[in-house]
Amino acid sequence: MEEVTIPRAEATLRYARISARKVKIVADLIRGKDIDEALAIVKYAPKASSEIIEKLLKSAIANAENNHHLSHEKLYVAEIYANQGPTLKRIRPAAKGSAVRIRKRTSHITIVLKERD
Repeated sequence: MEEVTIPRAEATLRYARISARKVKIVADLIRGKDIDEALAIVKYAPKASSEIIEKLLKSAIANAENNHHLSHEKLYVAEIYANQGPTLKRIRPAAKGSAVRIRKRTSHITIVLKERD
C-alpha cells in the first residue's frame, strides 16, 4: 500500500499573549471555510484575537503559495487550534498587606490549510 500525502501548508504562532479560550471563539468561526471567506470573517469579527489570527492566516496563505505551490482559489482552513502556553505569574498588592496572583495566559495557535478537490 502506498501512502498518499495530501499537500498542506501551516503557520504557527507560539507564545501569543492572549488566552487560548479567547482565541478558540474566533477559530471556531473560520474552521472549514474557504480562505477569502475566512479572511472576511476575521477582519470584521469584534474580538481581541481576530487581529492575531488574521496575520497568522495571511502567513499560512503565503506559505501555501510560495513554499508548497498550492492554488489560492482552492485553499480552505482544514484545521485551526489554540493550545495553552505557559502562564506568566505576576503579583498585585491587595488589602492588609497580602497579595493576589495575576495569571497572564499565553497560547500557541496553529492554522493548517489544504486544497479542496
